[in-house]
Amino acid sequence: MLKLKIGGVPEHFNYPWLHAINHNLFNHANYQLQFQFQKGGTGEMIEELGKENLDLAIMLTEGAIFKINKGTNFRILQKYVETPLLWGIHVAANSPYKQISDLESSTIAISRYGSGSHLMAVVNAKQNNWDISMLNYEVCDNLDNAVSSLENKTSDYLMWEHFTTKPLVDQGILRRLDDCPTPWPCFVIVCRESIYKTYQEEIKHLQNQLHQSIKTLRNDKFLAEKIALEFNQKISDVKKWIKITEWSDQQQLTKTEINQVQQQLKELNLLDSIVNYEKFILS
Repeated sequence: MLKLKIGGVPEHFNYPWLHAINHNLFNHANYQLQFQFQKGGTGEMIEELGKENLDLAIMLTEGAIFKINKGTNFRILQKYVETPLLWGIHVAANSPYKQISDLESSTIAISRYGSGSHLMAVVNAKQNNWDISMLNYEVCDNLDNAVSSLENKTSDYLMWEHFTTKPLVDQGILRRLDDCPTPWPCFVIVCRESIYKTYQEEIKHLQNQLHQSIKTLRNDKFLAEKIALEFNQKISDVKKWIKITEWSDQQQLTKTEINQVQQQLKELNLLDSIVNYEKFILS
């Protein structure tokens, strides 16, 4: 039996996967699903897909497009979250930095190069008219190490999803200076090309069952309570997040959306050229 190995961040966005697994929605005669959390985020999943340790992954749109543009073994299967991601800009609680302008020449904690924490740091720098060629980074692999880096002063600020880091802000470990939303749909599902070509029926079943899970959760009046319990969040925070978040109904990224991300990454000197839409998608 085929074992489909799927990776995603250990965050509230991926609750539909957990719900589907817990309700046996992925039961199929031809495949078994293995879902694993990737603390290292998009950068780690890109590495694991390249090593064929993962078959599919739920990753940040900008990270997927960045890597596919440069050449990789995976393509975009569909959008996963339609709405933007709210990136919080964080410093250690005892940091001397008080406002975004203070951060211009400081060191950024990132999980990996090519990760969302890296790419969005460049987006934020550009929005603030900083010289992006002068940005300094500390590679930390995951959120826990990044927080330790801030506390130990080996880096100065960190960009990470607002609600994931909210408990750390509430505990007085981090201090959020501001938010920086992505100017595009934030998550996509990617799949290795060889797996998709060989197992299209199984992949389609997986997509349909995930969609069924999402439809069920949209009508669940206790969704906020369930997500809060699963991911150790405050119910009030999860309710705010639900109001600004929309999971996708299996739509693919449009040519306009992909070119928008490519163009922004090119303007940030992260890409050399714009490549054709067909290079990015599975069809």
